[in-house]
Amino acid sequence: MNQGYDVSPILRLHYDIEPMNVTPQKGGWAALAFRVTCAHGRSYFLKMYEKSRASTAKWTALIDVYMPVMEWLRHHSRLQGSVPVPVLTNNGRFQCEDEHGVYLLYDYIDGETIGERALSEMQFSRLSELIAELHAYGEEIPVPTEALKETFDVPYLQPLRSVIDTELYELPADVQAVLQSYTPQLQEALLTVEQLSAVLKERTLPMVLCHTDIHNWNLMQSGDELLWIDWEGLRLAPPEADLMFMAEMPYYDRFLCEYRKRHAGYEVNREALHFYQGRRKLEDIWEFIEQLLQDKQDEQDRADTLHSLQKELKSLDA
Repeated sequence: MNQGYDVSPILRLHYDIEPMNVTPQKGGWAALAFRVTCAHGRSYFLKMYEKSRASTAKWTALIDVYMPVMEWLRHHSRLQGSVPVPVLTNNGRFQCEDEHGVYLLYDYIDGETIGERALSEMQFSRLSELIAELHAYGEEIPVPTEALKETFDVPYLQPLRSVIDTELYELPADVQAVLQSYTPQLQEALLTVEQLSAVLKERTLPMVLCHTDIHNWNLMQSGDELLWIDWEGLRLAPPEADLMFMAEMPYYDRFLCEYRKRHAGYEVNREALHFYQGRRKLEDIWEFIEQLLQDKQDEQDRADTLHSLQKELKSLDA
């Protein structure tokens, strides 16, 4: 990924910030990141979604829809202090852009991403509280949420099916080799998710606000506070859209006990859980394929993406 952008003009034009130093940081799945230090001592975290990437449109399309929900949660829920909200631009917007990317600016958080470390007892307990708190809110909040509502669509299902059914032998040799080894498993996963999608579209399920991307790389420890970051996937959805991540953790049963203290009588909808687990795997597989076919990657990035694709395909056997 290219970290060589000069983001100073964006900071000056849209935030009236004169940066003393801009340092690339380790970015996430969707975006590049920079630490911005100013003369007065204040530091910021600038997130940049590159327009050259195939996935950027998906991650940025709903910024102006989900950020007002985040702003409301920050002021009206117990998530206050645990969810970052961007610094507004000079014209009062959450985002700005230039020909290279779409940008979000945050106050810099002094802390560490949990990442590959296991959650401590205290961190697990706090995460359980945060999820239960988020799920206490739904479409009744005084902020528009209709555009965030789950439809159980799988937009990459048909493109992915076309790739393995009709376009496989037209793909680059390295991508073709990886996909060929797992074609039967992938076809079965596509069929299962398609069937579950059709079933759930006919159901009336309770919907709550969900993060939809809970993992240790989206959690930070800052002092005594556990911070929950990267809210691009915020949706109004069945609780299973979040609980699917907890179901894969060794403390799932304990989590459910804690969760039911806030949501008495909650029972897992197995069809919804299996749908979200399957759809997430297909989403990751499709994004890796898109990167390999559409994004400009150097040799190491391409090798890493192929490895990640193979790892996700292998998980279909689990």
